[in-house]
Amino acid sequence: MHAGWAARERRGKRAPIWFALVAVLIALSGCALPGSSEGIVGERLTEFPAIDPATLTPEQARVVAAAEAEFADPRPGPGYSEGNSEPWCANFVSWVLRAAGMPLANPNSGSWRIPGVYTLQEYYESRNLFVPFDPAYRPGTGDVVLYGPDSPYGQHTNIVLVAENGTLTTIGGNEDDGVRIERWEPAAVADIEIVGYGRL
Repeated sequence: MHAGWAARERRGKRAPIWFALVAVLIALSGCALPGSSEGIVGERLTEFPAIDPATLTPEQARVVAAAEAEFADPRPGPGYSEGNSEPWCANFVSWVLRAAGMPLANPNSGSWRIPGVYTLQEYYESRNLFVPFDPAYRPGTGDVVLYGPDSPYGQHTNIVLVAENGTLTTIGGNEDDGVRIERWEPAAVADIEIVGYGRL
């Protein structure tokens, strides 16, 4: 009986150590705790930004409406990937543009869905819509941002919702395994590694 109590007492003393260890691991991994406003590269928004439709072209307005619908009722990743379990950021971009009435055309298959970031870049290059990264370029609503593999996102892509005063508000899929909106300043993220933009 005494041995059982002693073992329980030792386990009880170890519990705070385990909690502290878990907290340190979370901090080191860069995970944002639930309810945190910290995103991957900036401030994570929990509400869709207010965007004045009078400032948008009809095409931009359709992209914003399609993105807002997906933010309000997001699917799991395979829902954007025709059932495939794969990284789905480019599939999300493909889905939103198709829903906006401007489907992409995969240069390899002809499908509306472009599952890879490199292939997405090839698509924009083939249509003379790719802009290699230049700090002077000012992306617009509906432009697609393409990131290199060493960015904080990894190799990734997302869509510009708002660009003003050096700040971007982007929406992307497969960001912390969900559909996320972030507001951030490219000039303030030293290792952002933007490869370029696909123009709407």
